[in-house]
Amino acid sequence: MLPCQRHLFDIPDDVAYLNCAYMSPLMKPVIEAGATGLARKAHPWEITPDQFFTGSEEFRTTAARLIDAPADCVAIVPSASYGVATAAHNLPVRKGQRILVLDEQFPSNYYPWQRLAGENGASLKIVPWPEDHDWTAAVLNHLTDDVALAALPHVQWTSGGRLDLVRIGDACRKLGAALALDLTQSLGALPFSVRDVQPDFAVAANYKWLMGPYTTGLLYVAPKWHAGRPIEENWIQRANARDFASLILYTGNYDEGARRFDMGERSNFALLPAATRAMKQLLEWGIAQISLTIGAMNRQLADAAAAELGFSVPPESLRAPHYLCLRRKAGIPAELPETLARQKVFVSVRGSSVRATPHVYNSATDAERLISCLREATHVAG
Repeated sequence: MLPCQRHLFDIPDDVAYLNCAYMSPLMKPVIEAGATGLARKAHPWEITPDQFFTGSEEFRTTAARLIDAPADCVAIVPSASYGVATAAHNLPVRKGQRILVLDEQFPSNYYPWQRLAGENGASLKIVPWPEDHDWTAAVLNHLTDDVALAALPHVQWTSGGRLDLVRIGDACRKLGAALALDLTQSLGALPFSVRDVQPDFAVAANYKWLMGPYTTGLLYVAPKWHAGRPIEENWIQRANARDFASLILYTGNYDEGARRFDMGERSNFALLPAATRAMKQLLEWGIAQISLTIGAMNRQLADAAAAELGFSVPPESLRAPHYLCLRRKAGIPAELPETLARQKVFVSVRGSSVRATPHVYNSATDAERLISCLREATHVAG
C-alpha cells in the first residue's frame, strides 16, 4: 500500500478528482520534464542528430519494463487507434471468418476491426454483456473455430470487468487465433506481462493510467510480426536513419525489431521526456502496489455505494481493482457529472454506469465526498 502521493500533483485540496480513466493529471516532475524538453527547441542549433534517437530509446526501454518485454518489441505511437490500426494492417482475416470484440467495446478498438472485416468478407462476433459479470468466461465461450482473431481490452471500460488474458491468450493459441489488445484502461494500474499473455499486438495510450501526456503511446509487436508492414513510411524508421548524410541513399531496410512501426516525428522533445518520466515514477511505485492502493479505496467506495445508495457493483473477483463502475436500477441521472462537478467532485458516466477511477493522489476524504454527493444527487433524482 502506498501513502497518498498528492504532493506530486497540482490538485487543490477542495478538488476530489476520481476520474483517472478519463485523463490522468500530470505530476509536477512530468510537467518539468516536458517543459525542459520543449525549451530545447528554442535553441535548435544545440539539438544534435543523436538526440533524435536517445529519447526514443529511453522511452522504449522504460515502456518495455512495464509490459515485461524486450525493448526491440516496442514501437512508439501517438494513440491507441494508431496501434490498433497497425495490428489490423498486419493480421490476416479471410472471408467467412470472425473477429471477436466485446459488447460496448471502446470505439477505437472497434472501428478498425469493422473495416477489416468488411474489406475481407469477414464479420464481427460481439460477446454480449454477461449477466454474471464474468467477461472471461463469456469470451472463452465465444472463441470458436471461425474466430480468426480476438481484439480485446484488459478491462471493459463501461463495466470495469477484468479479463483473464492469460487464459484467453492460451485459448487463442490453441485455436490458432491472433490476439490484439488495447491496454489503455489498464496498463500502469494493473500488472501485465506479454511473456504470460503472448499477444500478437498490444497498445496503450499514455494519457490515462500511464499518467503521461496526450498523443503518446506504446505498441507491443510480437517478434513474428517484426517483418510486417507499417501504416506510414518515414525516414527515422529506416536502417540508415542515424546517418543524416545518407538519408538520400534510399533503402528498403528498416531499423531493428518493432521500430519500423514507429510513428513519424517520434522524437518529440517535449512529449517523450514527459511520458518517460511518468512511466519511471510508476515503476518506482510498483504496479502491484498501485493496484493494491487504488483497489482498497474502490473497495470502500463500492461497499458504501451498495449499502447506502442501492448501487450494484460487479463482484470484486471479476472487476479490475482500479476501476469502479456503479449501476443503479433507477438509472443514472444524465446531469450527474455536472451536478458533482459543481461541488468539485469529478467522475464520469459511461454507458449506464457511474465510473469512479481514483489513483494514488486521492485521499479518504475524496472518497467520502463522492459518497456524500452521490447520496444527495440520487435522493434528489428519486
